[in-house]
Amino acid sequence: MGTLVLVRHGESRWNLDDRFTGWVDVPLSENGIREAERVARYCRQFEYAAAFTSALTRAQETLLIILARQDLTGVFQHEDGLRHADWIRHSNRPSVKDIPVYISANLNERYYGSLQGLMKSAAERKYGKKQVLAWRRGYTDHPPGGESLKETQARVQPYLMKNILPRVRRGESIIVAAHGNTLRAVIKYLEGISDGDIACIDLPEARPLVYHYRRRRFVRVAGEYRFSRPLR
Repeated sequence: MGTLVLVRHGESRWNLDDRFTGWVDVPLSENGIREAERVARYCRQFEYAAAFTSALTRAQETLLIILARQDLTGVFQHEDGLRHADWIRHSNRPSVKDIPVYISANLNERYYGSLQGLMKSAAERKYGKKQVLAWRRGYTDHPPGGESLKETQARVQPYLMKNILPRVRRGESIIVAAHGNTLRAVIKYLEGISDGDIACIDLPEARPLVYHYRRRRFVRVAGEYRFSRPLR
C-alpha cells in the first residue's frame, strides 16, 4: 500500500508582514521553524522512499527539518541541464540515511504577478477590496501578470501524475512539501473537489494530509481541512 504525505510549509518571513509572496524566495520565520518541527514529530511514523518539493526556500527548509528529525539526509537531485547534473549521476552513493529530494518549479506557489511584494492592505487600496478578493478566491481570476488557481493546477497536475503518483501506486511512501495553492491543486485532483470549493479550502497548519493508495484509488486517512479558508 502506497502512502502520500502532503505538507504545507511553515510561516515565512513575509507572512509576518502580510505580504503577497508567490514566487519570491523568502525563508521561514521563527514560528515557521517551530511549525515545521511540530510537523516533523508527526511525520516520523513514515519511512519515505523519496521527497518532492518546490524550488522555493521556505518549502525546502520545511522538508529538511522533517527529514532531520528522522536522522535522514536529503540529497538534492538537480534537473537535467543544470551544471551539477552529471556530478549527481556519477557520485550518488546513497546510504540508508540518504533520501533523494526532487525539486521542481512546477510545485512552486501560485505566481501572483504584480501583487508580489505588496502588503495585502496596500493591494486593496491600489486595486480595490472587491477585486483583490476575486483574485484570491476565484478559480479562474488572476492578478496582473500572475496566475489563476486554475492555471496553477494546470502546471501542478501533469507533474503530479508523471513523477509522484506512479511511485505511490507502486507502494512507496512519498512526502511532498509545498505551498497552499499547489497543495490545493493536488487535493482537488485526488478528491475530485469542485472548482468553486477548492479556493475556499483551509489547509491545516503543523499537520499533514495523508493519503493511502488502495483498491485503485487515493483515500485520505489523516488530516482535515475546512471549507472556510480565512483571508490571511
